[in-house]
Amino acid sequence: MKPLPPGSVIGILGGGQLGRMLASAAARLGFDVHIFAPEDSPPAARVAAMHWQAAYDDESALREFADACDVITYEFENIPVQSVDFLVSIGAVVRPGAASLEKSQDRLAEKQFLNAIGIETGAFAEVSSVSDLEQALKTLGRAGILKTRRDGYDGKGQVRLKSGDDLAAAYADIDEVPAILEAYVPFEREISVVIARGADGSMAAFDPSMNDHAGGILRTSIAPCGLSDDIIARARTMAEALARETGHIGVLALELFVLEDGTLLANEFAPRVHNSGHWTPEACLTGQFEQHIRAVAGWPLGPVTRVFDAEMHNLLGEEALAPADSYDKDAVLTLYGKRDAKPGRKMGHVVARTGRA
Repeated sequence: MKPLPPGSVIGILGGGQLGRMLASAAARLGFDVHIFAPEDSPPAARVAAMHWQAAYDDESALREFADACDVITYEFENIPVQSVDFLVSIGAVVRPGAASLEKSQDRLAEKQFLNAIGIETGAFAEVSSVSDLEQALKTLGRAGILKTRRDGYDGKGQVRLKSGDDLAAAYADIDEVPAILEAYVPFEREISVVIARGADGSMAAFDPSMNDHAGGILRTSIAPCGLSDDIIARARTMAEALARETGHIGVLALELFVLEDGTLLANEFAPRVHNSGHWTPEACLTGQFEQHIRAVAGWPLGPVTRVFDAEMHNLLGEEALAPADSYDKDAVLTLYGKRDAKPGRKMGHVVARTGRA
């Protein structure tokens, strides 16, 4: 596919805040954006040229959507793989394709894949019953996190466990679905590498950020991450291997645990723009949303030089209802256009430029 000229149509599967920010970046580059999402008036649709409201498995609607778009991408990893396969089967260009999407949807398959391409993870075990869970807890050191293999995010679908806990109750808490037990990793900090791979195979990685979570939800990302050049280089090499081995076109994020001795263990990856990269538009020459649009449109990747040090803070629930002037005058506020400020729901973020890079 040749690079798309301005005025072309980029389709986005998904209507959440990531789609909204992607749509805004695409519009700034001269593209029209069509959103495909089942919700009525989702955040992304309200800044796009058109909203296709249909279920993700509605093949008739997908076919019409594909006919209207020059390239299609997705904004979150729970898009059905079958929908992407169908779009490709009828000749649509979908970037990234189904490979990275499929591997990221199942935590067990994800970790097995990462290990297979030379990216080490913490120890883990498959759990399909309470007896599996009991044996896994013994094997992995009597402490760990039980997670559903599919659909969990922002702390949902997971339970922290230690020896002596009620394992049957814990398994019931996740509805006794196929699961994985991850061994406790005594990490010094967590970082993420947000990287883009272009249609020509070129790659550009943003400086890794240091991330702080509370209740399984990302609260703060700080760049630079404060690690040595050697550790940063190894982290980027791992992200490059992931992007290359999946044939990914677009942005992806690899989350890594950093141990006291500098060992890097992969936690998980997201085949899309990522919350921990929300600081990049305010601090780098090219932000992650523009970079993703550039990649899927077949354009050259932009420079990812970091001009400012930055801190990104997520705004959850009613935190986003405070007036904008309550934040530091040098901070940049982004709200997602969500109409219901539920507790723990990501409603927006603030990026503070903390100094020159």
